[in-house]
Amino acid sequence: MDFLDSFVDQVNAIENLPTVLKKGYLGVGESFVIYGIPGSEITEVYMDGSYEESLNFEIAMQSQNPEMLYDVLWSVQTEIEQFTDVPSKSNMYEFEEIRITNKPFINQVNEQGWFVFLLDFTAVITIQNTRSENING
Repeated sequence: MDFLDSFVDQVNAIENLPTVLKKGYLGVGESFVIYGIPGSEITEVYMDGSYEESLNFEIAMQSQNPEMLYDVLWSVQTEIEQFTDVPSKSNMYEFEEIRITNKPFINQVNEQGWFVFLLDFTAVITIQNTRSENING
């Protein structure tokens, strides 16, 4: 998805991140990933065939250093709240806003000392109608 690729690029441009955000799921070692979560929906459909979509995502980070996890995710959360645009690489959507739905929180710790922290947000975008048909038929 064009939005997710653009968003990942924008997060990775944040200065002083100790690792690179990737699309996918947590691995066995240190990981910093983003993936879609349930609840995304079309919130409005326009007469020209364009529609507004609310997309739910989760950023997860795993490490044996909980202080670093906390610091990185709070820094990322602060930065993404400031995003005024996440430009489409293919002009498929217009960015509307990002809403943080859950500030960074600890999700789990296992017996080997691996911590997982999560950050949830909703991105609102408008998908442009790319069909060339006339609405009136």
